[in-house]
Amino acid sequence: MDVVVWLTEATWPGCVAGVRRLVPDDARLTLLYVESEDLLGVAGGAAAGLLGRGRRPPGRGVPGALDDLARRSGDQLLAEAAALLGREARRDLRRGRVERVVVDAVAGADLLVLARDDGARLGPRSLEPPTRFVVDHAPCDVLLVAPDGPAAQP
Repeated sequence: MDVVVWLTEATWPGCVAGVRRLVPDDARLTLLYVESEDLLGVAGGAAAGLLGRGRRPPGRGVPGALDDLARRSGDQLLAEAAALLGREARRDLRRGRVERVVVDAVAGADLLVLARDDGARLGPRSLEPPTRFVVDHAPCDVLLVAPDGPAAQP
């Protein structure tokens, strides 16, 4: 069984806990983290605006620094998740439009594990639009877990 575990900054501990509780030990795991291309674009534009148009200091390209920071942050999140998981898992760090990248990444997988964005509520509003897109378009079974344990009843 090939299982992809989609990790985000807010939900990765819940995803790891869900895998530990519910996914068989013999499953082949891939921990997936996607750097949001949209978010990096906004941050890069903001930084360029602060520095002025076309006035980047030589050797100090802000987009490169943001890319490095995003990559290190993603690598760290994947490493922490792997350590907490306590079993072998491949790490997959990608960049792009998050919901599209996740759907592409699970092609050929048997199961996708992801967590609700809002663990305090049940229902459709517990999923942000990218997560809803992934749930609706994933070409495999989907295991939706609560980020902090079972959600409270409304």
